[in-house]
Amino acid sequence: MTATTTARVAAVPASTAKQPSSRLRGWVTRAPLLPALVFMIIVTQLPFVATLVISFFDWNALYPKARHFTWFGNYAEVLTDADLRRSVWTTILLTAAVVLASLVLGLGLALLLDRKFRGRGIVRTLLIAPFLVVPVAAALLWKHVLYNPEYGLLNGLLHYVGGPQPDWISNTPLLAVEMSLVWQWTPFMMLILLAGLQSRNHEQIEAARVDGASNWQIFRYLTLPHLRRYLELGALLGSIYIVQNFDAVFTLTSGGLGTANLPYTVYQSFYQAHENGLASAAGVLVVIGSLIIATFALRVVSSLFREEASRA
Repeated sequence: MTATTTARVAAVPASTAKQPSSRLRGWVTRAPLLPALVFMIIVTQLPFVATLVISFFDWNALYPKARHFTWFGNYAEVLTDADLRRSVWTTILLTAAVVLASLVLGLGLALLLDRKFRGRGIVRTLLIAPFLVVPVAAALLWKHVLYNPEYGLLNGLLHYVGGPQPDWISNTPLLAVEMSLVWQWTPFMMLILLAGLQSRNHEQIEAARVDGASNWQIFRYLTLPHLRRYLELGALLGSIYIVQNFDAVFTLTSGGLGTANLPYTVYQSFYQAHENGLASAAGVLVVIGSLIIATFALRVVSSLFREEASRA
């Protein structure tokens, strides 16, 4: 055996020995995550697959023997049924109104909290509190403490100034739901926008002030363009959660008076009408819509991370 052959034989085990060791290190690194991954698949993905399968069946729980395969019949009914289409429109209207109002109010509060003043930490904590309240508890608070026509706080203030005594939920049901959700989601928008304000280039702002720019000009030409990504992120994340909101509609109006959104309609179809296939199809459409919004949200988050990394 020549020296060249010996070198080749010796080199082959050395190169192959490195590959299994690197793969083994990779599996050892990922191994602690496998139980969590398996648990997540069992808890989230398997029920969704079951829901997807049920959505292709005409399945009423009261008549289990009449169950049969309908392909996309349930989806066609969801998209053509008048009540379901009305619930889709209510969902869009509710989501748009709450997100826009929360963003505007959150931006105003974020601009105030970005200034230095005594007690800013306490004020910030108090403003965050509504977002930490359990959604059902928040809806009950608005229903009984604020909206009640007999002893509610809103009518009490109107009575003090000699105003009318309206029944808020009966007269303006959708607005009543929107106000409770705006109160709960404004702190979330405020936190996102406050983080954006605190990441501004203060040297650029000081230079603009030295050049004679007013506060409005600084806000319009420097602050607002900088907050564009944060506004998009707040709108997308808020839309994901509000599209799926069920607590406020169920607690305040029980889906009546034209406030039934798509999640509440899914609840009605499944638990009251016992239409498992139809409810599953509507639920799948909600998930698809949420995934589309979440995709845009992830793109915005990744772009924010790239911008921060480029600054660093």
